[in-house]
Amino acid sequence: MQSRPLVGVIACRREVEGHPAHTVTDKYLTVLRDYGLAPVILPVWEGVVQTDLLRPLDGLLLTGSYSNVEPGRYGVARAPENTHDDRHRDAAALAWIPAALDMGLALFGICRGFQEINVAFGGTLHQAVQMVPGLLDHREPEGDREQRYAPAHDIEILPGGRLEALYPQPRAWVNSLHQQGIASLGPGLVAEAVAPDGLVEAISVRDAPGFAMAVQWHPEWRTPEHPLYDALFQAFAGACVARRHAVTITAAADA
Repeated sequence: MQSRPLVGVIACRREVEGHPAHTVTDKYLTVLRDYGLAPVILPVWEGVVQTDLLRPLDGLLLTGSYSNVEPGRYGVARAPENTHDDRHRDAAALAWIPAALDMGLALFGICRGFQEINVAFGGTLHQAVQMVPGLLDHREPEGDREQRYAPAHDIEILPGGRLEALYPQPRAWVNSLHQQGIASLGPGLVAEAVAPDGLVEAISVRDAPGFAMAVQWHPEWRTPEHPLYDALFQAFAGACVARRHAVTITAAADA
């Protein structure tokens, strides 16, 4: 029986009960399981970035987080609103993104992961979108989890892109729980959707042969209830299955 595709899920480095810990919020692991994938938590160390951890994998998921990419990574000074760093995760993510693409893994970025992919490709970020003239306040609303993850604004899905191929509707409603956002799009990336204020909300890697996309919202929340969220995870899972199948055939041929 063929095993489920393996998806590496990047950890965040946090302190738990006075000790450094590698953590992943359960919702990301659960949604991967529900779409037929086997999640594997990947630890992050700033001084020891191990790209060989990716070799057994079929996909890489870069999750959301309350921390932000350290602004020095994209060459700007820190804004006063930017208070949460995770240098360990920065180091791992920015090394793993090109490595995953070189290995042909399916790549999916969510929220912080979306921003990491942009920075990895040489793009820059707004550190406090709500302070930028002309942009909306995209931060999460007050309330319980249901209120925070409820649809907050619509997006325009740009024609001719990979996202339109997955979800052939011109608009969709998404949640919004982020302070940062793309300022300049990294070379080699394609904008796939924008918010009403023009802020880029979805991107793809232009030359990637397979699934290599990222979104600014959180599609892992109540995924089956939202056709766009479901389409994204169906496509990511399908790409991981295709990768596992190709690896299995190659291994059998070499045996």
